[in-house]
Amino acid sequence: MELEFDVKITGNILYDYMLRHTYYSASGLIGTIVGALMVVYFFSGGGTIFLIAGLVILAYLPWTLFLKSRQQMANTPAFKEPLHYKLTDEGIEVSQGEQVQMQKWEDMYRAVSTQRSLIVYTSRVNASIFPKQDLGEMVPRVIEIISTHMPPAKVKIKG
Repeated sequence: MELEFDVKITGNILYDYMLRHTYYSASGLIGTIVGALMVVYFFSGGGTIFLIAGLVILAYLPWTLFLKSRQQMANTPAFKEPLHYKLTDEGIEVSQGEQVQMQKWEDMYRAVSTQRSLIVYTSRVNASIFPKQDLGEMVPRVIEIISTHMPPAKVKIKG
């Protein structure tokens, strides 16, 4: 079982990944809850300062992630050219130019999805991002390969 494809990481794809990664972390969830509670408190009779603080907290994270995604796109040479992926029974091979790396399925941390991408984490903070727009009609096949080779508890992909 083998599947090959090329992906091009764009600023929007990287931003989508960063949003997913951050909002599913403890700090992202806590920040969102605190900001939302401040807005709710304002509507239940709290001062205007709670509305302002809540909105700033809720807007801060997406805005900074947007800026960070653009900065990372500009400063990361690997994002300038497409990445070539090969999904095999052994793992995921990624290549660009002369460089080739292989990650075994048993070493994968987890697999998730967003509206725009399939994401296979190779560690808590590193991931291979497969934009659905680049996969096209291969999306179900990629999901099948990931689901076949990773334990179900590690796969959180919505078709």
